Amino acid sequence: MTTHQLVRLLAGSVTLLGVALTHWVSPWWLLLPAFVGLNLVQSVFTGFCPPTLLLQKLGWVDDRDVIHWGGRN
Repeated sequence: MTTHQLVRLLAGSVTLLGVALTHWVSPWWLLLPAFVGLNLVQSVFTGFCPPTLLLQKLGWVDDRDVIHWGGRN
């Protein structure tokens, strides 16, 4: 899995979670998918993406942008 695939997976999952929580809990949960959308837009312009940054700091991403869960061997 590449970091780009992971970012799309996380964004989609958190968006769906926010919509479900909005439906069953409170309309205030719409702030969660709004935050995800804003974060995706800002990452296009700044290149800053928290999940990717975290994986790189852990040393789990190689030169080809492929994630090695638990670190590289």
